[in-house]
Amino acid sequence: MDLSPIGRAVLIDREGRRLEAYRDSVGIWTIGVGHTAAAGPPLPRAGLRLTAAECDAIFARDVARFVRTVAQALPEPLPQHAFDALVSLAFNIGPAAFLRSTVLRRLRAGDREGAADAMLMWNRPAVLIPRRQAEFDQFRTSYETALPRARRGDPQPVAAPVVPPPVRPAAPAETPPAAMPTPGWLARLRAWLGAGR
Repeated sequence: MDLSPIGRAVLIDREGRRLEAYRDSVGIWTIGVGHTAAAGPPLPRAGLRLTAAECDAIFARDVARFVRTVAQALPEPLPQHAFDALVSLAFNIGPAAFLRSTVLRRLRAGDREGAADAMLMWNRPAVLIPRRQAEFDQFRTSYETALPRARRGDPQPVAAPVVPPPVRPAAPAETPPAAMPTPGWLARLRAWLGAGR
């Protein structure tokens, strides 16, 4: 499985997108879309700035790691909305914490409702509670029923990303057949070749 465009959009809303390094709610240097030193280079520090393209590339690399972690840990495939919610949780708590979490233990035991409830246990610092509640809602609610919110209580759900239709390659233009030499030209060539004998 992979993170859906909706899952990607709501994760970016939850993390925020900042091109200049800052300290998060617990004092950890962060940049881009939730990128910290734990994820590897670049190491966020005071004064570090990114371009929008650099930010997008770092996020794509970072999130791919969490998608792999969640996909490989699950005992069976989940609906897309539930998978996306787990990637959001893992992105926030880290892969090691996700792999040892009660959430994953309950999923492996076949208890999806219990796994959803266990997501709410990750409630420190308190500023994360609305995010965790939104991940809980996302885990339990199909995208056809309701689009997710970055935090429970947000006035609007995430805007559904516009996915352009696939681009189909244009049919190759027919190449006109090569012009055949005119009989007059061929006759002159034969005459010239015959005259040289």
